[in-house]
Amino acid sequence: MQPKRFQLSKVNKSWVKYSSIILINKIEHKMRIAIPSLFLLMSFFLIGCSVQKIENVSYLQTTLKSSTQPSLNVFSSKKSKYQKNPVLVFVHGGNWNSGNKELYDFYGKNFAKKGITTVIVGYTLSPEADYTEMTAQIAEAIKWTQENIANYKGDPKKLFLTGHSAGGHLVALAVMNEEYGIEPSSISGIILNDAAGLDMHHYLQQYPPTTTDNYLSTWSSDPEVWKKASPIFYVSENTPEIMMYVGEKTYPSIRVANKRFLEALKPFQPDLEPILLDKKHIPMMTQFLWPWNNRYQEMIRFMNDN
Repeated sequence: MQPKRFQLSKVNKSWVKYSSIILINKIEHKMRIAIPSLFLLMSFFLIGCSVQKIENVSYLQTTLKSSTQPSLNVFSSKKSKYQKNPVLVFVHGGNWNSGNKELYDFYGKNFAKKGITTVIVGYTLSPEADYTEMTAQIAEAIKWTQENIANYKGDPKKLFLTGHSAGGHLVALAVMNEEYGIEPSSISGIILNDAAGLDMHHYLQQYPPTTTDNYLSTWSSDPEVWKKASPIFYVSENTPEIMMYVGEKTYPSIRVANKRFLEALKPFQPDLEPILLDKKHIPMMTQFLWPWNNRYQEMIRFMNDN
């Protein structure tokens, strides 16, 4: 009977590994169903006693009106001997009208285990909010982090921002447009992971918004609004240090926008070179399911260097 028990354990481990890979390969076609299922499954397997999770912390100031009250989760290492660890604020993607911070527990846990205090931000989605309200909420989450993260073994002077897809757009705009009240010098760096929306003005001129994907609610039909929504128009010498990941198989619109953004940023950050990966858009995020993925060490090196 002993050999059977050993084989059953091996089969179980193989099932977890290979069923996850199958889901990732099919995720482009069934992303709205497969991604939540996969992320929740992996979050369950990756729960560890070495990480503390503080859930559903309200971060909005009373002066910011919102129809909903979004919140954030904080992940910190229980084992870290340091009280001032680097801080990473993550904003999820989802085309500005979908997504949920709870799907990204694995991201917070994996970074926290590596000594990075991590904040996973939730925000109001379209059509309940347009891009300005979303960005204002992200700015409030950043301010909350600056004021409170020291209580969670985080160093507010080593604050980095990151986002995938729409989340990359929101973190960039929140910092680069001074109207949102974030001092760029207070941000140590921004890590863009296959960011969408870096030049919405250029994109929407070619593909004007319709009700599809709530784009009219998100962007309006006004080209001047599209320009205000585009981080590319706020690039300057004050822009925090940028790290860029771009999928070589991502959506054409993302490749174009990232190229245009890089060209605008080059005069100010001439040494910046995007890290190109042989991946589609969704796997650019799902790769972080695996704690041993090289992206973790690359991002931590960037944080240590800045």
